Amino acid sequence: MESFYYFCNFVEITMEQRRNIAILGSTGSIGRQTLDIVSEYPTLFRPWLLTAHRSADLLIRQALEHRPAHVVIADEGCYEPVRDALADLPIAVHAGSATIAQLVTAPEVHTVVTAMVGYSGLESTIAAIGAGKDIALANKETLVVAGELITHMLAQSASHLYPVDSEHGAFYQCLMGERKQDVSKLILTASGGPFRTTPCERLATVKASDALKHPNWAMGAKITIDSATMMNKGFEMLEAKWLFGVEHERIEIVVHPQSIVHSMVEFVDGSVKAQLGLPDMHLPIRYALGLPTGRLATADRRMTIDDYALLTFERPDCEKFPLLTLAYTAAERGGNAACAMNAANEVAVAAFLRDEIGFLDIHRTVAATMQAITHIDNPTYDDLVDTNAEARQQAEHHIGHKF
Repeated sequence: MESFYYFCNFVEITMEQRRNIAILGSTGSIGRQTLDIVSEYPTLFRPWLLTAHRSADLLIRQALEHRPAHVVIADEGCYEPVRDALADLPIAVHAGSATIAQLVTAPEVHTVVTAMVGYSGLESTIAAIGAGKDIALANKETLVVAGELITHMLAQSASHLYPVDSEHGAFYQCLMGERKQDVSKLILTASGGPFRTTPCERLATVKASDALKHPNWAMGAKITIDSATMMNKGFEMLEAKWLFGVEHERIEIVVHPQSIVHSMVEFVDGSVKAQLGLPDMHLPIRYALGLPTGRLATADRRMTIDDYALLTFERPDCEKFPLLTLAYTAAERGGNAACAMNAANEVAVAAFLRDEIGFLDIHRTVAATMQAITHIDNPTYDDLVDTNAEARQQAEHHIGHKF
């Protein structure tokens, strides 16, 4: 696992048949954009499996357009309308999250795009790795929750894991062909979100509708709130730690409001490599799906000097965004600490989106949960399942008791 990315070279492969893609979370932001890419290269990719949690109407429309072999609606209460709408087509319709973990192991599947939101993506990712499938990882919580377990599994599997996040795709490109011992630190860029310039005293009164107005990226509600709290950057720091085998102390977060430089790598000789691109998730998705054969040509808009004429950087304000500090604390503690942090954050963000708690209460809930949780130094998968359940219960209790 030590040289997982550093010595990866592109392999010349001729695709004699289309690569079957399983898109887990096809109705979300990343899933929809992945389908854009699949449609752009119909001779290379076929959407073999599409899944959704409960967005039945959109899943039906996607199935009618893309004609996958299988669709899964995880919420069993939404099964009948999907089944009935697709009854006349040669598309197998399933229900339940357990079915997703089964289908990703099918011999027909070549690549699994894990675009499910939050902890829910872990089980299917583990199943896909166990079956030796290539993974295009968009679900950062998988490595946040179970980084040590996942990297151990990858070391024993035929799977290759390709990051879909723009920041980790940037690291991947900057590290291509480099030696691990030559890396000094990873520099992870952050837009700063919608509240970068908002005074601290005003954050107590902001609403979910304010936090959902991201200045640069079009994303789902949960990840947009995580960007507003900068918890998202904490998750990405933990993800980078496991993806690239770099200690968390050597991963620096910098705020870059233009979102043009997606990440940088500093080397021992003082030189720095940066990867630049427009703030468009089609770019990292396209790059991940092209691996290991190479880059996929596109006619999409190119960057111009107007896009990169002014690039600025600043240090993050950890007083304003204390969840960043909690993420580094979780990295320091190790074990199941990040699993507890993620679970509490999911509960708190959901409550904030329902206007049940304030913006600053997200941090209070996560901090209280991390303090209360039973720590396990070397958790098994079952331990992580239990930690996730315990942390959610603690977070819900804290929210109900305090607010």
